[in-house]
Amino acid sequence: MARTAEIHRQTKETQITVRIDLDGTGEAKIRTGVGFFDHMLSHLAKHSLCDVEVACKGDLEVDAHHTVEDVGIAIGQAIGNALGDKSGIARFGSAIVPMDEALVLCALDISGRGSLTYHMDLRKEMIGAFDCELAPEFFKAVAANAGINLHIRQLDGTNAHHLIEAAFKSFARALRAAVSKDERIAGVPSTKGTL
Repeated sequence: MARTAEIHRQTKETQITVRIDLDGTGEAKIRTGVGFFDHMLSHLAKHSLCDVEVACKGDLEVDAHHTVEDVGIAIGQAIGNALGDKSGIARFGSAIVPMDEALVLCALDISGRGSLTYHMDLRKEMIGAFDCELAPEFFKAVAANAGINLHIRQLDGTNAHHLIEAAFKSFARALRAAVSKDERIAGVPSTKGTL
């Protein structure tokens, strides 16, 4: 059965379509109008091996906040929908990813209880049109809407571009592990019987 989902989200601030295939090859078609964010979402697709399409028209004349947060909401909903009842998934995933001098850890649990713990010390406010404050807003929106307990922690590094890129890549690798199917798992991987 295909683990795919399509989400349409329309508000007075954004119009978004997201498509995801959890069993893809890492193909990305990303158009948000925020260059650095598009670059990060391409990394998310490539390193998670999920096919991801994002088309967003947002109120960038204000700033990128609504675009980034709402894309996070839609991606989180798409992940949650594509997972279905979560039968047979590994559930947990973690990765430590280097990017030059930067080193970032991500650990996650597809628990059904969305939360974000984020420890990153960025010394730069903006990367192109992307406000560095928006990285945790994106991850928080994904975690809340996909039901993921998500931890992202900087272990080393100073360059903001490298750190945020390592965060997206480590999230992608951890997600790839967590959504993967394990034929030894019968049903939902929880003693409660539900996630």
